[in-house]
Amino acid sequence: MCCAGFLKMMMFLFNGIIFLAGAAILAVGIWFRVDGESLLGLVNSIPGAPSELSLLANISYLLIGVGAFLLIIGFLGCCGAVTESRCMLLTFFCIVLILFLAEVAGAVVLLAFNGVVEDALKTVEVKVVNSIKGKYGADADFTQFWDVTMDKLSCCGYTNYTDFEGSPFNRNGSIPSPCCTGTSDMCAEANAMESNVNGCYYRLLALIEENTPIVAGVALGVAALEIAAMTVSMILYKKIGADARQK
Repeated sequence: MCCAGFLKMMMFLFNGIIFLAGAAILAVGIWFRVDGESLLGLVNSIPGAPSELSLLANISYLLIGVGAFLLIIGFLGCCGAVTESRCMLLTFFCIVLILFLAEVAGAVVLLAFNGVVEDALKTVEVKVVNSIKGKYGADADFTQFWDVTMDKLSCCGYTNYTDFEGSPFNRNGSIPSPCCTGTSDMCAEANAMESNVNGCYYRLLALIEENTPIVAGVALGVAALEIAAMTVSMILYKKIGADARQK
């Protein structure tokens, strides 16, 4: 009886953490979806953009799906322990096992993801720069998109301020204000050269590199919890079955 109570407590602990992790991932996915217009706009503004960029831009849907899935798993595991339902415990084990295998596959993809995205972003550099030179200052929606992107990411153009040279906006030698530090007004090319603000290409790569270890760490933690939860669920599953046979 004491053993069964301990197993239930462990199931509550593991599934409670899984539930909270799911809530956190769901929140990040929603935040990325609501606040990710810059990246989505960048992909949509590039003709013939590689599929890798579309995957990156729509990663919020994956995070929302995984978060919601973890919420359901945590709830299912807790209910199975409380009601001592072997069916729910076995269902819980199977679902977590499938999710664990999917996470292992996802981790392998994540290890190679940085290089893939970097190559994809580098591939479209000429197209993006040409679109800036042709549309920035002439197309209101395109101009607003880049203004918002540069403001949010604290960057200048795709590579640097030279992307705006020859654009409709640059006819009087003007460069967008985010390309100059310490000013909210228009800046000249000389000021932009002195400020040397990084392009959005480099800021995107930096964001990916900064957040990849965090995502990997969370994934490893969740995977460890899933292994522990699967182990406890099977022990509890057998214990309930043995108790039922004795009765």
